Amino acid sequence: MSEVRSLYVVDLTYIVPLSEVDQHVPAHIDFLDKSYASGLFLASGAKVPRTGGVIIAMSPTKSELEDHLAEDPFQQNGVAKYEITEFKASKHQPHLFG
Repeated sequence: MSEVRSLYVVDLTYIVPLSEVDQHVPAHIDFLDKSYASGLFLASGAKVPRTGGVIIAMSPTKSELEDHLAEDPFQQNGVAKYEITEFKASKHQPHLFG
């Protein structure tokens, strides 16, 4: 049986007009790139329709993830609110966790 892993769904909802969100997209993309490079983020993308985004993350603790998300330019500039849901991945594709 596979090891149960704690994962997190980060649900971002924009709280300002898209024109204001768009001003911070390049810095947000840099933040995402660093988060992927560190292995923290597994997947991410915009909601359809574009009312925010979703991030799938794997972090040792929720508080460490929250600390990391505090560095996101979207959060620093108050353009999105974040809801974090932890879940245990009791089943997954074998290649996800080696």
